[in-house]
Amino acid sequence: MMQFRAENPEDLDSIALKTLMATAPMRIFAISGAMGAGKTTLIRSFCKALECSDLVSSPTFSIVNEYITGLGETIYHFDLYRIEKESEVFDLGYEHYLYSGNYCFIEWPEKFGQLLDLPHCRIHLDESEGTRLISVSV
Repeated sequence: MMQFRAENPEDLDSIALKTLMATAPMRIFAISGAMGAGKTTLIRSFCKALECSDLVSSPTFSIVNEYITGLGETIYHFDLYRIEKESEVFDLGYEHYLYSGNYCFIEWPEKFGQLLDLPHCRIHLDESEGTRLISVSV
């Protein structure tokens, strides 16, 4: 397990890069934390490290956003906050995304239930008084 402390949003860029390097060739990242802990901000840093020039925003209403890296690879960004039943994950066609071999960053991964059975990196964010504590495990 790796642990990081982010005192400001700029720290997330180096944390994302270190995490990508330490977990390669992992492509699925399950990112959990309370509302406002910085999940989307961290995913923005992952996308920056992957040289993505697209605007990275929370897909709260669309559920999945798609971005393109500088190398032309696809990144999928899930926000499952609005998912209420595991069956809704099936309706998304989650297999298409997770088995694609592309990067998948998943906010609220607990909504996947038992469906997230592929090897993945687990990241948990805790926020306290403006500081983020980030735990990374595989």
